[in-house]
Amino acid sequence: MKKFSLLATLAFAVLVSCSPSTKILGSWASPEKKAGGYDDVVIIGISESVISRQTFEDQIQSVLTQDGIKASNSSVIIPPGTKPSPEEKEKFAQTLKSQGHDAVLTVALLDQTQESRYVPGTTTYAPMMYGGYYRSYWGYYNYYSPMMYDPGYYTTDKNYFLEANLYDVETEQLVWSAQSETTNPANLEAFARTFAMVISDQMIKDGVIVKK
Repeated sequence: MKKFSLLATLAFAVLVSCSPSTKILGSWASPEKKAGGYDDVVIIGISESVISRQTFEDQIQSVLTQDGIKASNSSVIIPPGTKPSPEEKEKFAQTLKSQGHDAVLTVALLDQTQESRYVPGTTTYAPMMYGGYYRSYWGYYNYYSPMMYDPGYYTTDKNYFLEANLYDVETEQLVWSAQSETTNPANLEAFARTFAMVISDQMIKDGVIVKK
């Protein structure tokens, strides 16, 4: 699936009529993952937008730190615009090991979709007048027409599919992966924060990090 710029797609995602939500679609943990979980994670946001990358890295770092995991973003180690050359890869690998990091968490937007859905209308009860409803035409109408109907409407949901991968620094192998779906994020920061909390919880559940 084609990768999109998080910032470009989120700029049009403000839908006040819908509540944002993030859920895990599936996750996998390797039997070769580090026993006892990983303690020092570097987060790499993969995006064409520097702002999007920084926002996601910062929010994930914040959540992991709150859960007792040492975490840092990659902007200092891999400055924006760094080309993925063999020389840069080797430099990055050596920096990770020398600084004591034991895992790398990558986050990328896989796809973005739109779908329309019908929101059913609601029928509400209009309170009866306490006696005397024959005294006016409105009172009579109110007595015989107590059910008021609010018509339904169509709305468009925007769904964002992200993938998070955790790699062991020592072996450079994939040890955990998960995909998520976020519906109607209010803004980039709210999106990143909600995603960070859901991903952290899933990593704890799958045993790749241990909350302290």
